Amino acid sequence: MGWWQVDADTLARSRFVVSPMAEVFASLKLLHAGAGSGPGEREWLARHLPGYRTRLAADPVTALLVRAGLGRKWIADFLTPAPREDASFGAEVARVRGTDPAQARRDLTLCLPGPVPERLRRDDLPELAARLLEYVWEDAVRPYWERRRRILEADVVARTAGLSRGGWAAALDALAPGTRWLGGDRLRINLHENPPREISGAELLFVPVTPQRVGWVTWEDGERYAVVYPCAGVLADGDGTGGGTGGSTGGGIRGGGARGAVPDGLGALLGPARARVLVLLGSPLSTSQLTALTGQGLGSVGRHLKVLLDAGLVGRRRAGRSVLYYRAPAGDVLVAAREAVSPGEDTGRC
Repeated sequence: MGWWQVDADTLARSRFVVSPMAEVFASLKLLHAGAGSGPGEREWLARHLPGYRTRLAADPVTALLVRAGLGRKWIADFLTPAPREDASFGAEVARVRGTDPAQARRDLTLCLPGPVPERLRRDDLPELAARLLEYVWEDAVRPYWERRRRILEADVVARTAGLSRGGWAAALDALAPGTRWLGGDRLRINLHENPPREISGAELLFVPVTPQRVGWVTWEDGERYAVVYPCAGVLADGDGTGGGTGGSTGGGIRGGGARGAVPDGLGALLGPARARVLVLLGSPLSTSQLTALTGQGLGSVGRHLKVLLDAGLVGRRRAGRSVLYYRAPAGDVLVAAREAVSPGEDTGRC
């Protein structure tokens, strides 16, 4: 298995960040696979896969580069620069374009069972890769980026809030299949048989992406290491409107229960409208998202949130340009307790 040696200080300084470049590369991997894991991804693929395949058919060298660079066990390093916090897509793709051509060819040798094909022994591989990533960004990611960014920021808020409850071990164990804190100073990053790496003292980032069943690790030796993982499925799942990988701004964010259904007892206790807000906050959401999901006015949602905040049932945290609200442990207990009481059941009250 592959693992990194991480000291306590490095782990304590690590953080979750959102990267448009990581989202673009995850989308490229999804287009390359050509199969989605849920209705949202399948709808997104139906919309964008034909154009992607047409583009590669017209550019066989880039098509060969994709097949070589997205190897079965290893991704060519120059295609996935380690994300930098708050970097734009333009800044990150410029790093791909600026790769030394000889380094790009060396990276490909790690992905292939044999020598690099003759057609890829050329100096414009970084330029071809950058152009393809720019195409994926413009055609298949940028139209949905604002919504995807909110979903990714919600995942970051949920993960960081979970740290205060379960610590790093619990947070890392739930990050992605194969990722686990092994104790001591060892972070397992995948199940591949790779030599361990000493990364103590370097920058360690955890980066969510919306496509499911997608993840990888990337690094700049001695400076920056990143684990890219699929964001929580409850945030990315679709509902027929495009899911976490596309579609309208209304779908794909779920708060818990059956589309956020409010238990009768909870509605009687808090009032149906306020209880609806509390139930939906099983996943971090902004006030504008709550307004869209509940159909309530912005002022009403704001008043409900103030009451819930004052009661200690929800918390809030800034994520990028948004303020996201999430259910606090006391709110989780209250919702779970009311869901456990079926309508008409004797609750022991007079």
